[in-house]
Amino acid sequence: MRRTIIKHLERWKTKSTRKPLLIKGARQVGKTWLMKEFGNMSYDQIAYVNFESSQVLKNLFELDFDISRIIMAVEIETGVSINAENTLIIFDEIQETERGITALKYFFENAPQYHIMAAGSLLGVSFHKGVSFPVGKVEFLDLYPLNFSEYLLALEEDKLLHALEKKDWQLTNSFKVKYIELLKQYYFIGGMPEAVTTFIRTKDFSEVRQVQDNILRAYEQDFSKYAPYDIVPRIRMLWNAIPSQLSKENKKFIFSALKKGARAKEFELALSWLIDCGLIYKISRISKPSIPLNAYVDFGAFKLFVLDVGLLAAMGSIDVRTLLKGNDIFTEFKGAITEQYVLQQLMSIDGINIYYWSADNAMAELDFVVQSNGKIIPIEVKAEENLQAKSLKSYYSKYPQTKAVRSSMSDYREEDWLINLPLYAVSLLPELNL
Repeated sequence: MRRTIIKHLERWKTKSTRKPLLIKGARQVGKTWLMKEFGNMSYDQIAYVNFESSQVLKNLFELDFDISRIIMAVEIETGVSINAENTLIIFDEIQETERGITALKYFFENAPQYHIMAAGSLLGVSFHKGVSFPVGKVEFLDLYPLNFSEYLLALEEDKLLHALEKKDWQLTNSFKVKYIELLKQYYFIGGMPEAVTTFIRTKDFSEVRQVQDNILRAYEQDFSKYAPYDIVPRIRMLWNAIPSQLSKENKKFIFSALKKGARAKEFELALSWLIDCGLIYKISRISKPSIPLNAYVDFGAFKLFVLDVGLLAAMGSIDVRTLLKGNDIFTEFKGAITEQYVLQQLMSIDGINIYYWSADNAMAELDFVVQSNGKIIPIEVKAEENLQAKSLKSYYSKYPQTKAVRSSMSDYREEDWLINLPLYAVSLLPELNL
């Protein structure tokens, strides 16, 4: 498996101002694999510590933050003689050890020669439990499930990906059927590393679904194991409601649909917990598309997505035949799957802020509005080749600052005010001539 995020790690390694790197991401998105793979590629040796499984080092930082003592303890536990220049030190599940995150500050201040990577699945939750965080002493990197480009690489479809990256639209149009076949496949499999590797190994969609169901069960177990007891029922209600809420024409999340009389305040902690764990993405409405977008956020209106399109399909019990071949009664949820897919690709693009827009009179709604490279880009998502763009036209008539983008199964085409970007090419959004 190849992850494009490794390029970030290579730049991190060679920085003269390198800080300990903290990798955030939901459980099972591949954080441990990424750190070990990079270590094997770029260092002579790895000193790997998992604080969830290592009882010996769980109290490593309680006494003090003496770096020489800490290094000696890691050497004894791992059997690795650490050389600052050629050893990658990995602290996995760092939130499981008292003051582990705080310790990173002292590596930066007192021993910056060491190459330190740390990761944890519940880091966001830990930050809200009074953990002292070393502001300015640590770099962050978010890891998401494989995007569609990485999926193509995993399937060894490098040439198809290169044609996309070159923006050779004549060539990509010639292989449109192949791209769409792989895209629909991705809708079912998604980007969770275990699901992808299972498909590569077995080519069996039922085994992929079994993996996805196991991941979903593990997340449900995490609710009971790690979340405050009193909000667990609300976490489950929120989590299980996302597929049905995304299938509505108006995808704004409605709390009263969870139970009669439900209010946002009741679910604030449950919502924060799921966001902090990286299991859901919250996309807020903006009232006006001006820079900066975050100055025009309507905090009372938002859409919720799960972390992976394959997991959304599993939560909705969507079978592979329906996704690959289509079904007349699948039209509404097909829109939810497509929008989830596009959001997932956007999340993996560096340096963009993602929102959605709807008119004050609720007569038009635009799936996404993003801020990238100083531009505001409106995006309408279509599940098939439907080229109507009523909401997009309504938006553009009010805010014609840049070209609009419609993403659909149709070929790439550029008009005076609109670019149609194929769904399988969404990752190229920052490179468009807008």
